[in-house]
Amino acid sequence: MTTQDVPPTEAPPTGHHRAPSLVLVNTGDGKGKSTAAFGTALRAIARGWKVGVVQFLKSGEWKVGEEDVGRRLGIDWWALGDGFTWDSDDIDESEAIAREAWLSAKTRIGSDEYDLLILDEVTYPINWGWIDIEDVLSAIANRPSRLNLILTGRDAPTALIEVADTATEMKKMKHAFDQGVMARRGIDF
Repeated sequence: MTTQDVPPTEAPPTGHHRAPSLVLVNTGDGKGKSTAAFGTALRAIARGWKVGVVQFLKSGEWKVGEEDVGRRLGIDWWALGDGFTWDSDDIDESEAIAREAWLSAKTRIGSDEYDLLILDEVTYPINWGWIDIEDVLSAIANRPSRLNLILTGRDAPTALIEVADTATEMKKMKHAFDQGVMARRGIDF
């Protein structure tokens, strides 16, 4: 019998404190990194927080349900990417767009306007060397004290995981795509 099989009978340890803000990283090869972040955005909106989302791969041409509902709920939303790199006609332009998206995100991080910012799929341009990891770490370290951040994407760099208060790895056990099923509107986007 494992500890997962037995309900807890003791309260959490004493000595815990409230932090003014948290940094969360959702990474891994499994589905749900962005979905979990957007779920947290809903929770934050329900608490009266000012929320923003910066998407590093999806462009404004994508018509995704999260953005539509998020905007209706008052989330500031910027889809600043130009799509998947394998669809790019000009990888240098894709890199330039990602760099501009980072400058936009960095401005919002420092603005002290938000309670929660989601940097969706930011790990990809970091890992490709399009965005300097040291610049990202500096922006995180120097953010306003009330700003919570969620960074998503596969293969989060170790340095990003180390500065996170919470890092979650979504692990794929099985995925419909592996059986040849394309992404489904309403489930995957």
